[in-house]
Amino acid sequence: MTSGRDAAARPGPADPAGDESLADAFGAVARQLRDKSAETLAPWDITPAHLRALRTLSRHGTMRLSELSDHLQIAPRTATEVVDALQARDLVRRRADPGDRRATLVEVTEHGASILAEIRAARGTEAGRIFGRLSPADRADLARILTKLRD
Repeated sequence: MTSGRDAAARPGPADPAGDESLADAFGAVARQLRDKSAETLAPWDITPAHLRALRTLSRHGTMRLSELSDHLQIAPRTATEVVDALQARDLVRRRADPGDRRATLVEVTEHGASILAEIRAARGTEAGRIFGRLSPADRADLARILTKLRD
């Protein structure tokens, strides 16, 4: 049997600081963000995986497929499939690596950069609607906490 003091020290299911409650709230917000992201990407027919690859190439520049798979932490075959889909839509291009004829480099096309800029603008609006409900101080706290959890 537990004493009243022991029970009071443990977060309960209704306690917002309780681990289960935090996990549920975090999961619900993550689902909202994922759903909104899918809606935002729909006009460009781009999946979140495609967007991650496009953003990585834009941020880090031309790279080998193996480097892209390392950056994205996905299997090389999956990176190839993602690049195939992006290349089919003229968002990226492949070219031979001048330093190693066996290797292929991938880079963002002008069209890909333009589409990425449009997506960034749309996602910025989406993020503003979601996070705009928070005060600037709360947004700063949330960013700090999420960075801590991510790292």
